Amino acid sequence: MRAKVAGFVAVVSVLSSCGTEAPAQPTLSGPGVLTLQNATAPAPGGEVGGASAEFDDAADLTMWTKLSDAEKDVDRIAKLDVNKTVKGSMYLEPKTSAWFDGFRGPFVYQELAGDIVMHAKVKVSGKSGGRPKRLFSLGGLMARQPGSYAKPNWVSVTTGTGEKSGQVEVKYTQDGSSKPKELAVKDGWVELVLGRVGRVFVALYKEEGGAWKVGQRWPSALPDVLQWGVTAYSDWDSYSTLKQDPAKGNAKQVKGTPDLKLSVDFVRFLRPELPEYADPLNEASVSDEVLVKVMTPAGA
Repeated sequence: MRAKVAGFVAVVSVLSSCGTEAPAQPTLSGPGVLTLQNATAPAPGGEVGGASAEFDDAADLTMWTKLSDAEKDVDRIAKLDVNKTVKGSMYLEPKTSAWFDGFRGPFVYQELAGDIVMHAKVKVSGKSGGRPKRLFSLGGLMARQPGSYAKPNWVSVTTGTGEKSGQVEVKYTQDGSSKPKELAVKDGWVELVLGRVGRVFVALYKEEGGAWKVGQRWPSALPDVLQWGVTAYSDWDSYSTLKQDPAKGNAKQVKGTPDLKLSVDFVRFLRPELPEYADPLNEASVSDEVLVKVMTPAGA
């Protein structure tokens, strides 16, 4: 594991106030508004750029750490390789598993610090093709606080089958309490971005041939150094009576019928930047259109 430390980007809103009243929100033309013209795309390369992987060489797998190895947990990965099962891709096939509340699933990551844009192109299918048939069979990106087994803290953006098939799920888990949201998405390859800039985490997604959409913004107090990487999990129904007992559910491998195959074409890491006056938690300060420009690679 290696931590790549970079300076913290402070994000401060310039808001007017009067006496003891609550600060007024900026107008669309007032102070604190970042315009599309003044927004910049995240910078490629640099220190975090060395963590990027195109997955065209089996040796790329050595860059990634399995959570089960690092924090001594049950290995819930059935198959993991690079440029073997799927040419030019990382391939991850999970056993029965879940990332929800205190439940843990497969995760491979690199430990990175500071403000990050993690950009990936992924494809999820069932083992026999088509959409996964088991509920909550999802794969994609996660950023996790290291060592947070007792009080899990992480954010994720995944795609696959949630409560319904054909979904992107965005989820923030704070102290073991998950708050997911699902958004309909077409079959095929999906581009995902999970990123942090200042005091906000964001999840974005783009269907093949479509435009970037903002899935969610979350206020975050997660530590500077996080585990950034790839996750996949499947087959929530097989947890049966253990659904209310994460400790027992995590203690051993649950037997079931997982139905998910995840292919990852690439994972690229970039550095986002915001001017000090812009507040990414305030849509009047940083609109969705501007946030997309700030948190997605130029030309993507």
